[in-house]
Amino acid sequence: MKKPIAFFVHHQGRGHANRTMAIAEHFSKDRPVSVLTAGPDYFSAASAGIDVIALPNMIGEAVPTARMFDEPTPSVMHCVPLGLPSMRKTMRTIVDHLDDRDVGLFVVDVSSEIGLLGRICSTPTVQMRLHGDRSDIGHVGSYESSVGILAPFDERMEQDDYPQALRRKTFYTGGLCTTRDAVLPKDAARAKLGLPMEGKVVLVLTGGGGGGTPYAPLTMAARAVPDALWLVAGPVLKEGHETDFPNLKELGWVANVTDYIAAADTVVASAGDNTVHEIARAAKSYVVMPEWRYFSEQHRKAEELVRLGAAVSAPYWPGDYEGWRALLARAAALDPNVLATLHAPDAAASAARWLEGLCDELWIGSASVGGQPILKVV
Repeated sequence: MKKPIAFFVHHQGRGHANRTMAIAEHFSKDRPVSVLTAGPDYFSAASAGIDVIALPNMIGEAVPTARMFDEPTPSVMHCVPLGLPSMRKTMRTIVDHLDDRDVGLFVVDVSSEIGLLGRICSTPTVQMRLHGDRSDIGHVGSYESSVGILAPFDERMEQDDYPQALRRKTFYTGGLCTTRDAVLPKDAARAKLGLPMEGKVVLVLTGGGGGGTPYAPLTMAARAVPDALWLVAGPVLKEGHETDFPNLKELGWVANVTDYIAAADTVVASAGDNTVHEIARAAKSYVVMPEWRYFSEQHRKAEELVRLGAAVSAPYWPGDYEGWRALLARAAALDPNVLATLHAPDAAASAARWLEGLCDELWIGSASVGGQPILKVV
């Protein structure tokens, strides 16, 4: 039987889980696959071939004493509070799983500490590569301890400050989009949604990993460009003083977000991994407004999109009419085909092939030569 591949999947937002399921469905049928996560509900639609192991959700758990709370975080780590039984249980569950299943490759999406734990457990580990300011010793140590790094985006989007030694061990899948819905022509999408066939449509899109799009600036956008229909999908953040306008409509969560992207002329959205590639595969003019994320992940990704001419951005949400008009004019001048080239339809399958190939390369024939171990630990 082939060596098992196990995933650790962070439970902040659905993106990590959706990416894991998209990759895992392309594994060989005889490859055992498991997922360790504190968000098992995200895997309710996973295939029966994926074994999901629930981990404790430590978010919000209190450190038992002030003395332990005062202990500084070591520079080699990012989130390691003291005195939490749930953290011990998490680590024990992971270690036991790696041992009991004799895991051949441990894919971490994402956690520097868990990546280091995999190496400490003598299990070959792959860390998922994200954008951001990740030159700290914790991230670099985790990358260096990995047998490979998986980047679910086009190599052209890589940051120039990412060390060459790490780039050489990184596999770039091309832009990985987990959304499956077909992208309709703009007129067909508008007809399906009952939207006007004429006139501009601007879609403002927010994913599930943050607090929502600030609504007040959008009221300024609706006033600045009154001949456009502004549609807002996903959560919004309101301050309580906003005035509604007839050309600004909240959609809330929509199951068919691809149809709305296809119907739009311009999409204003965050820089979430899947969001970027949803817009790319529809080849739309893109205004990227990065959301706050740890290590400036979305801001660094937005910088790369702007550098490539795939999107435009602003340092903050415009609060005046001319700011919005200028931003939309810059977006309209983009060649949307540049953004489209950043999406790779076969990215998930490529990732699966690389992971399986790496696992087999590491283990096949590595146990012994002529009945004797190849290497001994001394």
